Amino acid sequence: MRRFALGMMTSAALMAGLASQVQASSKDYSKSTKTDLVTKIMGNKSYQVYSSLKLEEVTKKVKAKTKEKKKYTVKKKVAVKKNSKKGKTKYKTVKQVKYKWVTKTAYKNVKKKEWKFGKKLTASADFRYAHVQSKSYKVKGGKRYYYIYVDGRPVGYVNEKAFALSKANVVSQVSLVNNPSDSVGFNAEDAINYVTDQHGSLVDNDSVEISCKSAELNISDTGYVSSRKAGTAVLTFRYGKAKATSKLTVRGDAKEGISSADVTPVKTDLPEIKTWSASDGASLSPSSTITSKDAVSSSYWATNMSGNAKGADIETIFYHPAVLSAPGSSNLEAKVSSAVQGIDFYDNDLVTSNLDLGQADNREARGHMVYYNMRGVKKCNWQLIPSKMLSFNTWLSYIKNIKVSPYMKLGHGQSVGSTKKYVYVLANWNRSNNWSNSQELIRVKKSTMEIDKIWTFKVWNGSAKYPRIFLNADVIDDNTLLALFHNASKHRYEYWKISRSGDSFKAKEVGATGSDLISNSAEVQGFVWDSAYDVYYIAFNDYLFKIGAGLDGGTEAGKLLNYYSFHTGREFEGLGSYKGELYVNLNHPTETLKVNHITK
Repeated sequence: MRRFALGMMTSAALMAGLASQVQASSKDYSKSTKTDLVTKIMGNKSYQVYSSLKLEEVTKKVKAKTKEKKKYTVKKKVAVKKNSKKGKTKYKTVKQVKYKWVTKTAYKNVKKKEWKFGKKLTASADFRYAHVQSKSYKVKGGKRYYYIYVDGRPVGYVNEKAFALSKANVVSQVSLVNNPSDSVGFNAEDAINYVTDQHGSLVDNDSVEISCKSAELNISDTGYVSSRKAGTAVLTFRYGKAKATSKLTVRGDAKEGISSADVTPVKTDLPEIKTWSASDGASLSPSSTITSKDAVSSSYWATNMSGNAKGADIETIFYHPAVLSAPGSSNLEAKVSSAVQGIDFYDNDLVTSNLDLGQADNREARGHMVYYNMRGVKKCNWQLIPSKMLSFNTWLSYIKNIKVSPYMKLGHGQSVGSTKKYVYVLANWNRSNNWSNSQELIRVKKSTMEIDKIWTFKVWNGSAKYPRIFLNADVIDDNTLLALFHNASKHRYEYWKISRSGDSFKAKEVGATGSDLISNSAEVQGFVWDSAYDVYYIAFNDYLFKIGAGLDGGTEAGKLLNYYSFHTGREFEGLGSYKGELYVNLNHPTETLKVNHITK
């Protein structure tokens, strides 16, 4: 169970800060100061990034001034005799020796140590939306220069002022459905994009103090806000000097989301179809990633339900980076996993949900979302991003087309959709056993890959006794998502349309298929609506089912149109569709493939 900070900075964090101050005061900074591998959050100011920073011995001519005593003579009249008769004094001239100090200037060669920067690589602004990490720094002129890794590749040194120092970035507005049956509530940590310390290092969410100011709502000692009654609250997030606030609202209508599952399912004549179970697992390649320039496209043909062995085929269009975090990234905040759970396309934008293996089953499953601008980039070089096999300039051109989100809640990770400006994820727990709790919809801005809004909604068939929890969904525009529900007790799949108006949601069942499709309870691995042909695609391991959607009147809602068995030996992990093109994702290694011939 995670800890919820109530008031003061933890003693461990305080001691760590004091220890770092002691270290900073006594360290020989001619060498690197090593730290734990931490994630750095880039700020808005841009600084030069250098390939190296060394304290080198140099010889310089130094002007030196010296003083010496110099002898000189002066002439002086001295009285020698006085003439008493005439009253006159006689004088004679004598030489007198005197001394004076004279300053002389000379030059001599002196050896001294000076900081020398290496080659100028680029500006830190180029890494504004990358995953940046560091585990060492050097001090020059009282300023820290961190050696950074960018999307897994070692790069160089940058002034720590390039980072977001003591900053808190949180979602400004959270809107929760009124749900009297929600036994958990909203986890306030879900509203955090990032919080940093005084050096720009990412702070663990559990170390952030969260307080709730409200007349109607309160926050539990584990950090959850109940949505069982209406009200508003201001959540305040603090760590050191970092502070931010978020407005939270529990909407007033307790009947919002109550609907009826009254669509008659379309029967199918499917034979018994089985695929491997979760306990069997898929066959894996020797490596889960590809790091060679010799990568070639995968290609698989599928047998359709008519027995045609070439009913459809899939071919690689994109190999994902082997990794987007530095070696040794052990904690989940620092590690950007190469395991993709969900994908979506909009035009040439590809977005993925990346969760470490096994995390998707966690109730608070978190990971990263990654955005790729696919325009004009070679499909088989992206996997080389963390290595130095690409020249720096080529690598940099790729990095400018990638954005990595902060560590965020993703749930199962397969309910991903996108529009022109936003990415959406329905962050539901795939082990919830269809509970009556609320479902969390997260909106991410493509421009920054940071969360900008969170809603929750509920869908019940008449009452909380018959909830509909959606583990697979497809966002089709900024106000609508289509969701898939497996009604196992009635052996059917239901298709629901959830529409948003402002902050309120309405749900309607828009179709049903009278079959489990796969007979041995294999889990759905992807769901998408193809708007061009008005069909749904549902993925199970390496099976793909094509179902009529009936949304545009071009097909019969819920009718099985075809199915395809691809024999990849690997699980499909997410589906995407854009303007009639269908895409699937495979892991081990992670690659996105385009489906051909499936519309015929």
